[in-house]
Amino acid sequence: MKTGQFHYILFNKPYGVLSQFTPEHGHPSLEDFGPFPPEVYPVGRLDRDSEGLLLLTNDNPLKHHLSDPKFGHPRTYLVQVERVPDEKALQKLRSGVVIEERKTKPAEVRLLDEEPDLPPRSVPIRFRKNVPTAWLEITLREGRNRQVRKMTAAVGHPTLRLVRTKIGELTIDGLDVGERRRLTVEEIALLRAIRAGRLVSSVDIAWWIG
Repeated sequence: MKTGQFHYILFNKPYGVLSQFTPEHGHPSLEDFGPFPPEVYPVGRLDRDSEGLLLLTNDNPLKHHLSDPKFGHPRTYLVQVERVPDEKALQKLRSGVVIEERKTKPAEVRLLDEEPDLPPRSVPIRFRKNVPTAWLEITLREGRNRQVRKMTAAVGHPTLRLVRTKIGELTIDGLDVGERRRLTVEEIALLRAIRAGRLVSSVDIAWWIG
């Protein structure tokens, strides 16, 4: 497959949108935010009730490399949870918790001092009266089903809001909710260098994408 046919797109997925192109049960899908190039699909999905960064591409080898947990590519999330976790709970998240009879891999977890600068969610969070909330920044190197939600629930702090902000070095910065953009030559160079396990020049990438 000629590399000039490859497409690489970042999309800031809104709450309530399916990470697929086919709507189900009345829920909107990626198709509602198109048109997208043919044959592009998300590299790892976000649940309908999660928000944030999706990478869509038709570069299947790259999708495999970024999705396979053996390569340990990081994904970073901002997570609003019920109550303020103490250091013991934070350390459990960092070292791994058992969900579905299997322990999660070590994670990077940081309790934020203040609420992050995020746009309001389209459907407001259902707060419990007199129950405080806190924000965590969590970086995972595996992608099990609803993993962040299951991890925080396992340490007694259910997730209220979940926003993915980074996939590797790709960030959500500058993307409004529901907005998309193509990757720059430099970003594509970085992704393909990661896949190849070597440094690649931007001249090479410029040729690849035509």
